[in-house]
Amino acid sequence: MIVLALKNEYSLKHLLNAVELPRSVFYYQKKSLGKPVPYQEERKLISDIYHEHKGRYGYRRVHLELRKTYKMNKKTVQRLMLELGLKSMVRPKKYSSYKGEQGQVAPNVLKRDFNADKPDEKWVTDVTEFKVKGQKVYLSPVIDTFNQEVVAYRVEKHVRLTLVTGMLEDSLAKLDSRSKPIVHSDQGWQYRHSKYKKMLKDAGLTQSMSRKGNCLDNAVAENFFALLKTEMYHGRKFESANELISAIKEYITYYNQKRIKVKLKGLTPVEYRNQALKEAA
Repeated sequence: MIVLALKNEYSLKHLLNAVELPRSVFYYQKKSLGKPVPYQEERKLISDIYHEHKGRYGYRRVHLELRKTYKMNKKTVQRLMLELGLKSMVRPKKYSSYKGEQGQVAPNVLKRDFNADKPDEKWVTDVTEFKVKGQKVYLSPVIDTFNQEVVAYRVEKHVRLTLVTGMLEDSLAKLDSRSKPIVHSDQGWQYRHSKYKKMLKDAGLTQSMSRKGNCLDNAVAENFFALLKTEMYHGRKFESANELISAIKEYITYYNQKRIKVKLKGLTPVEYRNQALKEAA
């Protein structure tokens, strides 16, 4: 406070007149300076949580983490984050794998009903594209709608059929023989391909496809891609496709094992699945 700094050199009256500050306000501010800042420990923990997750957490997830240590309502956390200048990242757009009428379209069995009562009941999949230094990188994951966990994925520099069939092969290797999930996708050429369709049929799984040009039919996959690109891709500079691929792999591990979700009662996807399996045992 400039008035306090100069008070020993100049009269208080002239200083207050110079800065047009009422005497009552001066004494109020002077008194306030001696008071401790409220929520000091909570502010530090909020900042630590925010930076640990690289700015990916908004006030809701920060609140869920914080309540493990402190009792505080969401609105207070939101206000403190605003005061600290901590703002979560915001989202953008998508790659289309549709190449025209190639292969047979499966019916829309899922019909936007993404709710599942147990793990491995409903899976969704899609392909998204990244660009770095003139190169392209493609990610193909399988996501369980029960807990939004990435069951398996492939990430490559080319959008070949093996991107999707390899992903499906990895997913089937983890699947309990008694589970037969619906596998939903858009109408991309890879999902119409006879090899992909045969892999599903041989495993006894039901194929489902979105209606043409209807991205909301595959909203769980769309949301995951938007989240991933917001939290680890947009706003970051990558020097090579290999560096980006490593970052994608690192993020998916983080997403499955460390990133809590409000809809999963403050648990990570892996924790939520393990809890459900334990309760069902």
